[in-house]
Amino acid sequence: MKTVNHWIGGKTVEGASGNWGPVTDPATGAVTTQVALASAEEVDSAVAAAKAAYATWGTSSLAQRTGILFRYRALLDARRDDIAALITAEHGKVHSDALGEVARGLEIVELACGITTQLKGELSTQVSSRVDVSSIRQPLGVVAGITPFNFPAMVPMWMFPLAVACGNTFVLKPSEKDPSAANLLAELAAEAGLPDGVLNVVHGDKVAVDALLAHPDVAAVSFVGSTPIARYIHTTASANGKRVQALGGAKNHMLVLPDADLDAAADAAVSAAYGSAGERCMAISAVVAVGAIGDELVAKIRERAEKIKIGPGNDPASEMGPLITKAHRDKVAGYVTGAAAQGAEVVLDGTGHTVEGFEEGHWIGLSLLDKVSTDSDAYRDEIFGPVLVVLRTETYEEGVDLINASPFGNGTAIFTRDGGAARRFQLEVEAGMVGVNVPIPVPVGYHSFGGWKDSLFGDHHIYGNDGVHFYTRGKVVTTRWPDPSEAPAGVDLGFPRNH
Repeated sequence: MKTVNHWIGGKTVEGASGNWGPVTDPATGAVTTQVALASAEEVDSAVAAAKAAYATWGTSSLAQRTGILFRYRALLDARRDDIAALITAEHGKVHSDALGEVARGLEIVELACGITTQLKGELSTQVSSRVDVSSIRQPLGVVAGITPFNFPAMVPMWMFPLAVACGNTFVLKPSEKDPSAANLLAELAAEAGLPDGVLNVVHGDKVAVDALLAHPDVAAVSFVGSTPIARYIHTTASANGKRVQALGGAKNHMLVLPDADLDAAADAAVSAAYGSAGERCMAISAVVAVGAIGDELVAKIRERAEKIKIGPGNDPASEMGPLITKAHRDKVAGYVTGAAAQGAEVVLDGTGHTVEGFEEGHWIGLSLLDKVSTDSDAYRDEIFGPVLVVLRTETYEEGVDLINASPFGNGTAIFTRDGGAARRFQLEVEAGMVGVNVPIPVPVGYHSFGGWKDSLFGDHHIYGNDGVHFYTRGKVVTTRWPDPSEAPAGVDLGFPRNH
């Protein structure tokens, strides 16, 4: 059986805690790998390696950092298929989805390659007689990232490339459910020339997480995951004096107005709700149909959803793979089986789906629930699976009020041909990311990603300008130099005394 160990100080370090976690192939249900689960002492070793590396990396030149990052980007590009294959094997998503994940992570590596412009300071001269004021940004030191199972390559790349480009060193704690991609990312960084200890990967469960949150040498923590854990990360790390960005869960809505192109809206709803088997925080999980279009829109969504090919992620014919674990599959199925009792119309029930030859895999089909009430479990909770709920409202205003009443505020979208309605929506809706006829409004790398309300804990969004600001701290220097003509008697600097 394959074993995944830690990556500390530029080399593989075997797990010493005696605790191991199983890694499953979601398509077959078979345990294929064991991953080391770190003790607090092993986390301390990773932080110590990062702290030692910071002594030189924190004062390294921008030219050195960007040179390594450019080489790293080239290596990632050359090995993108290998990274995607690891994602498919342990997460289950289809290969094309996994390749897309790697591509989105590469965007942030490219942003980090241009860190020289992001770290430029400011200078004001002559604010008073012979007084200048400058602002600079400096790294924090050792920073940590705790990342989720659903994007085992992309989300780490949303964090550590910017962090190390800014001069920090990094300890990554990836999900123990699909750990192999993180190790390959670290190995490629070392091949690109990243000094030992600048990037470390320590695998583990809550023991490792809590050790990072409490460690006195960790200055900041980045997290992506569910809202309850994001709240815990933020509360615990903040209490230990750390800077925190903790991105939580979501219930992303798509508002469809009566004038919308319903074919385009249905295409968008299917791809946004069921892509990556719904295991993404930017999935559209609630469609709000306004006016009389609801029946036609639901029929179009159903027609498209029924054609989606479900199968192993390494089969080129598959459009959707299995869920990550059997327990998660059963939890998702429970929302569908309980929906009718809570007043929903079950248009598609995917709970009985199996794939021939892979009967032990974590399979579930696409589910579509119509006329869902806002007090039902299927609406209130983040399901994180291929379940799309449809709600009905009579007016635009009712639709926006419904969306804004949600405790989540991650992403949202509107489908309409009316520019005025779209403009009102983007200003009135309470969410951090808004799409206009775009179902999944994930920003490009040079804008920042993050939500509002219970979808974000902390002041900074991830990557973009917010990411640079999170991984640095500002310093303002006020300087006054006497004029050379005022040099003490006996010191001749070559300046005339009447200058």
